[in-house]
Amino acid sequence: MTAEALALFSLRTGRPLAERVAATLGVELGAHEEREFEWGQHKTRPLESVRGRDVFVVESLHGDGTHSVNDKLCRLLFFLGALRDAGAARLTAVVPFLCYSRKERQTKPRDPVITRYVAELFEAIGVDCVATVEVHNLAAYQNAFRCRTEHIDAGPLFADVLARELADTNLVVVSPDTGGVKRADHYRQALSGRVGHDVPSAFVEKYRSQDVVSGEAIVGDVKGRTAVIVDDLVCGGTTLARAAAACRRAGARSVVAAVAHGAFVPEASRVLGDAPIDRLFVLDHIPPTVVEGTPVAGRIHVVDSAGLIADAIREMREAG
Repeated sequence: MTAEALALFSLRTGRPLAERVAATLGVELGAHEEREFEWGQHKTRPLESVRGRDVFVVESLHGDGTHSVNDKLCRLLFFLGALRDAGAARLTAVVPFLCYSRKERQTKPRDPVITRYVAELFEAIGVDCVATVEVHNLAAYQNAFRCRTEHIDAGPLFADVLARELADTNLVVVSPDTGGVKRADHYRQALSGRVGHDVPSAFVEKYRSQDVVSGEAIVGDVKGRTAVIVDDLVCGGTTLARAAAACRRAGARSVVAAVAHGAFVPEASRVLGDAPIDRLFVLDHIPPTVVEGTPVAGRIHVVDSAGLIADAIREMREAG
C-alpha cells in the first residue's frame, strides 16, 4: 500500500472508529473542518490536498443524541461532494451502517423504495464506490446502486469471537426468521471452520402483520446446545427476544446472539431485559448508548470492527 496515494477521512461523529481504522492501516486520519451556520446549515471541507488521491470516508449513518439519520446523510453527502470537487481521483464512502437499507421494496401501494433514492444521492454527488457492513438485503443493495458496491462480511469476525468465547461448547446457529437463513448458514460455515467440526443450524418461524410479530415454532434441533442467533440488525429487540424464547422452549442450554448493527431504541432495554439471552455481541460502529445503565447493558459485548473495515479498504485498493 502506498500511503501517499491513500487519504482517509471521517466526520466528527464517526471519528473514534475511523481513528482505529487509520491506526490499523498505518496512516493518519485526514484533517477536516466542520462549521455550523444559521438555521441548522453547515459546511465541511478537507484541510489537506486530496488531488489525485484514493479517498475513503468512514461514517456510519445511524441517529444519535446529536444528529438524526437524515442530518448525518446530508453532511456526509456534502463532504463527499467537497472531496470530489477538490480533485479526489477515486472516492469511496465506507458506511458501516447504511440508513434506509431495510426500505428496499414496496410493501404497500405507492410505497417509496428509499434504498434506491439513497443510492441515487450518492451517485449524483460523484461517489465511485459505496461499501457497507452486513447489509439487510444484499441483492437489493447491489441492484439499487449503479456505482460500484462492496459488501463487508461480518461473518468471519463474529466466527472468530464466538469460537474464542464459546470454545468447547455444543453450538447451533439459529436464524430468527426464514429470511435470514442464508446469512445464518454463512455464519455457520465460518464458525464450523473455526471450531474444527460441523455446526448445525435451525430457524424460527416469523410472521409480521401491522407491525405485530408472531410465530414461535423452531425448525432444527437446539436441545442441550448453545443457540447462536444471528441477524443483521437489532432495534427494539422483539425479533431476538421471540427467537431466544423459542430456543429455550425447545431445550437450548443457553442462548447468545451475534448482530452486526446494534441500533437500539429505548424499548430495547425492556424487551431484551426480559429476554432469555445470555450474551449479545454487536459491532462497535453504533455505540449502544441508548441501553447504557440498564440491566441489558451488562449482557452486551461490543466487538471492535476496525480490523474488518481496514481489511476491506486494503482489498478495495488492491482491486483498483
